[in-house]
Amino acid sequence: MINVQNLTFSYQTGLPVFQQFNWLVEKGESWVLLGPSGCGKSTLLYLLAGLRFPNEGQVLINGNMIKRPRPETGLIIQDYGLMPWATVFQNAALGLTIRDFYGPDGKHAPLGAVDDLSQVEFWLERLGLLDVKHKYPDQLSGGQRQRTAIARTLAIHPDLFLMDEPFSSLDAPTRESLQQLVLELWREQNLTLVTVTHSIEEAAILGQKILLLKQPPNTEAQIIHNSQMNQPLFRQTAAYQEVCQDLRERMLI
Repeated sequence: MINVQNLTFSYQTGLPVFQQFNWLVEKGESWVLLGPSGCGKSTLLYLLAGLRFPNEGQVLINGNMIKRPRPETGLIIQDYGLMPWATVFQNAALGLTIRDFYGPDGKHAPLGAVDDLSQVEFWLERLGLLDVKHKYPDQLSGGQRQRTAIARTLAIHPDLFLMDEPFSSLDAPTRESLQQLVLELWREQNLTLVTVTHSIEEAAILGQKILLLKQPPNTEAQIIHNSQMNQPLFRQTAAYQEVCQDLRERMLI
């Protein structure tokens, strides 16, 4: 589904973050981008999202070169990206509103004016948010805010789900609960999932495959396979501990 070909990307100053970098992702896989701060994890995610563009090479999704953000790509960011003046329902409907009503004249209908909002209601119910759908973001817990952001993304029926350190600011029980929720949604919806994290433990839970990035320039993809992450109660197994230890050792090299 994702084909990164001979990617070179650099900011205006410094070494290239990626140099002649190649990477392939198959449809329905769950990948984690792991590495130290400044290694290019978020940069690669935003290249996939069409928010940054290569200096050389190309990023293909479903065979199409990414020249702009695509409607079928969902992006979840660390600070939720919710509008503080809009309710949970209005925030969850935002993607549909923009996609369905933002026409060539630059005008779109008011929030909540989308004809078919049943899918918004569906995802609010699925994510346990119906009871708070009329509340505003500052009235919610961190977990509820992130579930609202997830509902907004799923309402547009994405085939590619990108997450940039989505749970880093949450307490441990909430973080683990949302990790399990994302894995359930990944399996149910046959999503292709790419998650940025700096947490080894989170990488081991969410990553069917883990792309380990090092300090720039990144010239080749170092991939760790984690096929056992799908087994029940994986977090409690010896295999999980082994993956975490392997990742720690690799990050020290």
